[in-house]
Amino acid sequence: MDQNTSFTDKDAEQVLSGICIPPCPAILTKLMKEMRGDEPDFTRISGLISEDASLSAAMLQTVNSAFYGLRTKATSVQQAIILLGLREVRRLATRVLLRDAFANGSSERMEQYWESSATIAQISAFLAGRLGGFDRDETYTFALFRDCGMLAMMDSYEDYHPVLPGEASPAGGNVIALENKLHNMNHALVGANLARIWLLPEEIYEPILWHHDYTTLLQGREKINPAHAKRIALALVAEWIYVKQTTGTESPDWSNGCVFAMADLNTSMEALEAVMTETMESSGIF
Repeated sequence: MDQNTSFTDKDAEQVLSGICIPPCPAILTKLMKEMRGDEPDFTRISGLISEDASLSAAMLQTVNSAFYGLRTKATSVQQAIILLGLREVRRLATRVLLRDAFANGSSERMEQYWESSATIAQISAFLAGRLGGFDRDETYTFALFRDCGMLAMMDSYEDYHPVLPGEASPAGGNVIALENKLHNMNHALVGANLARIWLLPEEIYEPILWHHDYTTLLQGREKINPAHAKRIALALVAEWIYVKQTTGTESPDWSNGCVFAMADLNTSMEALEAVMTETMESSGIF
């Protein structure tokens, strides 16, 4: 199955036929609308979050964690929001709601997925702040949703085995080709449509579609927005750092996409090694 760049409702329905895609949570739509306003209403936002038990618990657990080191713990959602700030609240809400949407399919494999996905998203946001030219929120959201199609395919196919960051690539190194062969579907196509259904902007769902297609990213630039390609490159660097620091080995996907990533970010391996060191020393992620 070829990648499909059309995202009409009819196309999405055809692509996702037989795939378990959870609907966009109503609370996420309301939160995003409120947070994107010129003058976000903290009381309104805290009220929306308080309606969701897991989201409320996540906010309080996060702000009261050792990372923040508060002398006096937050006891209400509104206090947590003020302490975290809207940017962190937006990231946390998106992550919690996406995870809750697939809670029925909880497994060791999904736990592994979430550990890598959440950490790579954090690294991506850190790199966005260091390298400049990136919106940190969009960078984080893209990295978080980049492989979300895997979640839907795990829910939909009993014999689907996702290739997670750091794991050996299939023969030939093409994850998308393998998924198409086995399932006549791939996680990039599923994830892009899921992100669109969840009302995420084109800046998120289009790069999800192309994030493993390094040939097109290098040679077919007329198909891809340059800003979207850079977002893919940054997340690939974040994955490289994550794999290097958690396993001590090179990311298999990095060998496929490193030429594209370095060209698009106009950087070198020496510079990236320095960025990795800074990430380890300054980000607080590891």
